[in-house]
Amino acid sequence: MKILLTGATGYIAKRLLPVLLADGHEVICCVRDVIRFDTSRLKTDRLSVIRVDFLDRRSLDVIPEDIDAAYYLIHSMSSSVGDFDIMERESAVNFRERLNETRVRQVIYLSGIVNTVRLSKHLASRKTVEDELSKGSYHLTTLRAGIILGSGSASFEIIRDLVEKLPLMVTPKWLNNRTQPIAVQNVIEYLKGVLLKENLFDTSFDIGGPDVLTYKEMLLRFAAVRNLRRKIFVV
Repeated sequence: MKILLTGATGYIAKRLLPVLLADGHEVICCVRDVIRFDTSRLKTDRLSVIRVDFLDRRSLDVIPEDIDAAYYLIHSMSSSVGDFDIMERESAVNFRERLNETRVRQVIYLSGIVNTVRLSKHLASRKTVEDELSKGSYHLTTLRAGIILGSGSASFEIIRDLVEKLPLMVTPKWLNNRTQPIAVQNVIEYLKGVLLKENLFDTSFDIGGPDVLTYKEMLLRFAAVRNLRRKIFVV
């Protein structure tokens, strides 16, 4: 099958790409800077790279029309300033409009868990993206994950930095918020597992590991694994 992979330089996509290739799929990677995307370690003729800026609608014309499925893995979590939510919505609309012109059957979107009416700006933006993608002529499957843990992930690196550098932490009360973390390997399994499964078309799923923990409990659990004595005071 021919698969379109967006966000190809991101944390999740870089781990999903070799899995898709190993399964025999042809993969087209969308990147903003082709030069910076190193594919030398992937010895295959089933991989191609195209330059796409999802804020520039005309640049999406290079997306092939004969794709079978697409992964939408574009997030702006790194954007701390500016109207990132507006940009995320615009990117999703441009993506939807272009894919409506193709023969794609399924779009798979990795979002965040939305289990409350009072969402953070980032989670509200991801829900908006999901709503926009759902208006396409294709079938949408959404996987909603909490904290994704794995070496190199932003969440894991923050936890590691805090625990290894700060023996004593005075933290805000949101550290008592509960979350259901999931390992990056399991996220990849889910992303692979829903691909072109017709019984999963037009559905959404919350995905998570077996444990529901507060952020404080996660920090202390990591400290225990590292044999570090840490004190955390929530104020």
